[in-house]
Amino acid sequence: MRPIRKAVIPAAGMGTRFLPQTKAMPKEMLPIVDKPVIQYVVEEAVASGIEDVVIVTGAQKRAIEDHFDSITAELQRNLEVGGKHQMIKEMERIAELANFVYVRQRGPYGNGTPVLCAESVIEDEPFAVLWGDEFIYADPPRLKQMMQVHQELGGIVISGVRIERQEDLRRYGIADVTHVRNNVYQINAIVEKPDPDMAPSNLATHGAYILPPEIFGALRNLGPGQGGEVWLVDAINVLHEHGVPLYAVEVEGGKYYDTGNKLEYMKTVVELALEHPEIGPDFRAFLRDLDF
Repeated sequence: MRPIRKAVIPAAGMGTRFLPQTKAMPKEMLPIVDKPVIQYVVEEAVASGIEDVVIVTGAQKRAIEDHFDSITAELQRNLEVGGKHQMIKEMERIAELANFVYVRQRGPYGNGTPVLCAESVIEDEPFAVLWGDEFIYADPPRLKQMMQVHQELGGIVISGVRIERQEDLRRYGIADVTHVRNNVYQINAIVEKPDPDMAPSNLATHGAYILPPEIFGALRNLGPGQGGEVWLVDAINVLHEHGVPLYAVEVEGGKYYDTGNKLEYMKTVVELALEHPEIGPDFRAFLRDLDF
């Protein structure tokens, strides 16, 4: 199998769940203590061996490009005057994480459209897709675990996360699977946002994908799916029906953080604040002292 060198991060959504905060600021730039959500996603990709990061953006998303750009001369002078040389190094590190390519999204609504928009950058290589508003802490990184399976088995590989609460199954694409080995499963079908009583398992397949370049042809030929949208999972199912094997990797040693809605976002902020080396102990003491 050819190595995975490129990752696509769709980041063109309007973030309506976080209005009015996201009226002028991308939801992918919402802070988790002192880093935006999308930086966690990029760092996972880079730690897995990704060299080129393709971020598909839309209107009001310029802040993403600015964040991964080089430090401005004005900010650098300000930090130098304050003796904050370590912070300068951190800003330089962020800009040098990867080769960043930005593509403006065009086309019908749906999560398959930003993937198709990246075709000219991906060309004929297998590649990864990671959503810009959720991430997983894992050791080794989630995407690296998936890349190892892809290297051995090929096909399409999707990350899998067990959903503990049955009522939450309706929020995800749930897989009907056959066990292959260890944490690897062959996917027989994916049921998008099922009724919890009808879900084929509690393994949600979402968040990260390794896809062949043939996915672009499948996306181009798709008609509108559920809700009139272009769904990536529909294109994946087309390739699966034509014989492309489909695997799920249940992420080992990881914790899933969903920042796509207010409640899950706040849970993520609190949990990572408690683990933060600078503020963790003081923040924990603050929470203990709150009068609930």
